[in-house]
Amino acid sequence: MPKIETGKTKSDEPVAAPFAAPFAYDGLDRVIHEKARLGLLTSLIAHPKGLAFADLKQLCGLTDGNLSRHLQVLQEAGLVEIRKGYEGNRPQTTCGLTAAGRRRFLDYLAVLERVVRDAAEAARDADAPSEKPTARVGRPRPA
Repeated sequence: MPKIETGKTKSDEPVAAPFAAPFAYDGLDRVIHEKARLGLLTSLIAHPKGLAFADLKQLCGLTDGNLSRHLQVLQEAGLVEIRKGYEGNRPQTTCGLTAAGRRRFLDYLAVLERVVRDAAEAARDADAPSEKPTARVGRPRPA
């Protein structure tokens, strides 16, 4: 069995080096990864000027309460900004990505793309007839 290299955390506890756990996908941000929030961020990245609350509600298939709660989580994380104003005499809430939210979401998407590539590669390897197993354990992968 190959030896797995370890590093140290701030508390000096040993942890696996990044290449020792190639399928850990640490960049999958739990705030973003939730289904409804993933849909909200995808909607907002496609609309750089922002979207009205009602439009987000329709695009993502959420209730008022669910949308409000998910937007609150995203706002607390610094990913979205919520603007309250008026259109004519009617109050209107508009939501948009922050610059940091856009960067963080694009970073998240890059990790998600890596997950898809790794899974597709593993599926091809598993389906391909071979005499030797092609294990990737312990092999470093490019960043």
